[in-house]
Amino acid sequence: MTTQAFAPPTTKSEVLRSYDVADFPALTGLEEDWRFTPLKRLRGLADGKFVATAGKLRYEFDALPDGVTFSGVHEGDPRIGSVLTPFDRISALAHGEAGEAVVIAVAPETRPAEPVTIRLVGLGADGASFGHTFVEVGRFAEVTLVLEQTGSVTLADNVEVEVAEGAKLTLVTVADWASDAVQAQHLRIRLGRDAKVTHVQVTLGGDLVRQFTSVDYTGRGGEAELYGLYFADAGQHLEHRQLVDHTVPDCRSYVGYRGALQGDSAHTVWVGDVLIRAAATGTDTYEINRNLLLSDGARADSVPNLEIETGEVAGAGHASATGRFDDEQLFYLMARGIPEAEARKLVVRGFFAELVNKIPVEELRDRLGETIEARLSKAGA
Repeated sequence: MTTQAFAPPTTKSEVLRSYDVADFPALTGLEEDWRFTPLKRLRGLADGKFVATAGKLRYEFDALPDGVTFSGVHEGDPRIGSVLTPFDRISALAHGEAGEAVVIAVAPETRPAEPVTIRLVGLGADGASFGHTFVEVGRFAEVTLVLEQTGSVTLADNVEVEVAEGAKLTLVTVADWASDAVQAQHLRIRLGRDAKVTHVQVTLGGDLVRQFTSVDYTGRGGEAELYGLYFADAGQHLEHRQLVDHTVPDCRSYVGYRGALQGDSAHTVWVGDVLIRAAATGTDTYEINRNLLLSDGARADSVPNLEIETGEVAGAGHASATGRFDDEQLFYLMARGIPEAEARKLVVRGFFAELVNKIPVEELRDRLGETIEARLSKAGA
């Protein structure tokens, strides 16, 4: 009998993709993509030792505008899995266990005047839940969609986003889970020719939240802007990963994530991967991550990666910075009679202001501001 040894992938483009969880080896925590994640806190999602529970997820939404529909479909629907082929064990697990999927469809040339908000509510963290959401934006449509996630849950879920030719989607995802929630999510976006997506990812709640966002392009002129805002408190683990896969010419991407951390054992992880394939000439891309440490005992890991297979690019770069309060800023504010606690709030507010203003929903911007203020006030109490 002969055996054949397979070398590990040397590039992100070679990573195994499969719908079958059995194709992925058991996780040990030594894998590059999982070395920052505390697997034991995933409550069995990593090793398969979970008890699946039904009825622990509820969707809520107000009246939908004309041209926008919300429906449930079975896993046999041809759309499910057409955008996202899992390339990690938990994503494959979610694909197999979800059974049904939610489809949010925006008809071609539809342009609702107001944002569309869908709320996912977790109804209990005991036992594992699995979800699958498919967002379909038709040709030349233009819409703002807000996906809010609240409540208690142990959740593995996949989100597929198809943005057709010439369409524009502003997608705001908010993970404001209860303090006992655990989530491992894979969100994949596919852009058609001249399509554009602006994704604002807000992560505030949960015990452990791991969100993986990937983007690919099917035609020239695609644009992806990915922004992230996260605030980790004591004991929280918030992890964000991106893979932007440039496969066709003349497309653009920008990734900008900012995080604040306070309290003992607060931990954030940001890993940004951008791959420019040999055929993707004319690509213009940049990614940056900034982290603000507000107290001792907090840790931020930041890893930008840029892989380029062609020299014919319009621009490519990345940056990362992690630090504490700027003493000069605090001194400037306090010298003008502003108490230190209030000055710290102003600095954090300014740190997040650019990203908060990317959210085109005033009520949501105000609510996020109040949440951040409350955390800062608690820390200073």
